[in-house]
Amino acid sequence: MIVQETQSKKILVRSRIQEKTYCLNPYIGCQHGCLYCYATFMRRFTGHRERWGQFVDVKINSPDLLAKEVQRAHQWEVIISSVTDPYQPLERRYKLTRQCLKILLNHKLPVSILTKSVLVTRDVDLLGGFEHCEVGLTITTDNDNIRKLFEPRSSPIPERIKALATLHRCGIKTYAFIGPILPQNPQNLAQQLLGTVDFVYIDRMNDKGKVASHYRRFRLESGLRPAFFHHISRSLKAVFTSEGIETRVLF
Repeated sequence: MIVQETQSKKILVRSRIQEKTYCLNPYIGCQHGCLYCYATFMRRFTGHRERWGQFVDVKINSPDLLAKEVQRAHQWEVIISSVTDPYQPLERRYKLTRQCLKILLNHKLPVSILTKSVLVTRDVDLLGGFEHCEVGLTITTDNDNIRKLFEPRSSPIPERIKALATLHRCGIKTYAFIGPILPQNPQNLAQQLLGTVDFVYIDRMNDKGKVASHYRRFRLESGLRPAFFHHISRSLKAVFTSEGIETRVLF
């Protein structure tokens, strides 16, 4: 893993995800190195020749930049992060996400976080202080052996579900992002998530070409068929909606 400390020119970037939001990425690159990651396009802007998952640029001046730029954000929501995981292992050392959260909390800005890491529970003291804050954990399957194939350096699935439960008990708004859908038992996954989330997003594997060879190598080709994604999403949504949990299928 190649780790470089860098100085960024700005930290808040207008989001294309939704209106009235900024994205904040304290890191570029991600130690998790998930096989399907959509953010590999960032390599064109970094100059790295290494594969995605083999490098991380640490924007060590992120908190200083945010302290200057936060004034222009007003009451817009800040998404942490859009092209990396804000709680990847390096966050234990650098604490950039935590430092940025303190600044956002002081300015009372709404915050939305998505991560695959249970390290997010470290910051429950800050997250609980926001008037508007939501935290999501990406949970792509109920089968941790499948997780190891596609997300080998991310937190185990049972630990992610436990992290959601911890955050939820602390009164923090939580959600599960079940995407991309990996091979799973949807009823089992849904049952494990009940009582830990306020809402759920579900998405299919959108870049099949990137992962097709891995599915063949793992003998999981059926997991890329449209019928598979529709079956899993319908099964998940049926359980969640029966329990009154808002569920949105993104395809």
